[in-house]
Amino acid sequence: MVSDNDIDALANSVLERFKQRGWMMATAESCTGGLIAATLTAIAGSSAVVERGFVTYTNIAKHEMLGVPLDILANPGAVSEPVARMMAEGALLRAPVHVAVSVTGIAGPGGATNAKPVGLVHFGLAHSDKPTHSEHHVFEGDRSAVRAATVYRALELLSDAAG
Repeated sequence: MVSDNDIDALANSVLERFKQRGWMMATAESCTGGLIAATLTAIAGSSAVVERGFVTYTNIAKHEMLGVPLDILANPGAVSEPVARMMAEGALLRAPVHVAVSVTGIAGPGGATNAKPVGLVHFGLAHSDKPTHSEHHVFEGDRSAVRAATVYRALELLSDAAG
């Protein structure tokens, strides 16, 4: 399980790396409901790096705010690799940033299917001058643990993006 101290330390490191590069970032969040942006903006001086966060909890929000097509949201569904990619790319297009990270998943305890278990989270990372990266993980634990692990992995992706 990821500790709050681990998350805070990584968030500080991410902000420092982005500041050193002079980069701005955006988040596009579904299952975390804004926790990635909240974690980063809890740190003084984060406004030099965090340009905005999109909390797109519903399919309509993903469509209206990030441009994810409704047919993709219907099939393969909101919790999928194409949607994670499109969320990150949509945030990158709609904000004056260098990097955007996205998360969409099933934090639980409900909402799961055999094909999409509780803890499944898809990530997207869109970069202004690199191909979009996507990955998925199935995190263990209750809703809080899944969300904490998701925040931590999103911060790792941002850290890697900044080198």
